[in-house]
Amino acid sequence: MTPENSAIVKSLVSVAWADGEFGAPEREMLEALLVAFDASEEDAKALREYAETKRTLDDVGNELERLSDNDLRALVQHAVLLTFIDGEQQATEKDFVAELARYVGIGDEEAGALISQAELRARRNLQLL
Repeated sequence: MTPENSAIVKSLVSVAWADGEFGAPEREMLEALLVAFDASEEDAKALREYAETKRTLDDVGNELERLSDNDLRALVQHAVLLTFIDGEQQATEKDFVAELARYVGIGDEEAGALISQAELRARRNLQLL
């Protein structure tokens, strides 16, 4: 697993914890990401252990420096999708995504457009999540 992919997964773990829970839907998401990013068993074990503890943006701050501008925008869009993983987006999750966008340096106007597009996509495909 590349350091960039690990940074993305760790960042999404912090999003998964935004509502204070890391339940079955979030665990399934983590497993899917590990497969998608072709994580070795060693990397997968480390990331599963990482996800067991509530994480915040401060926990992944240094990791985010590895990501390109395009990666950061994709991360914000993936974060939005993740907030719908349990069937509905909580206000705390929505606020967390906006905070994530600011944290990675995406301006409010651009972040608003990215987030709106991703929310529409998530709502359209909610049955697939």
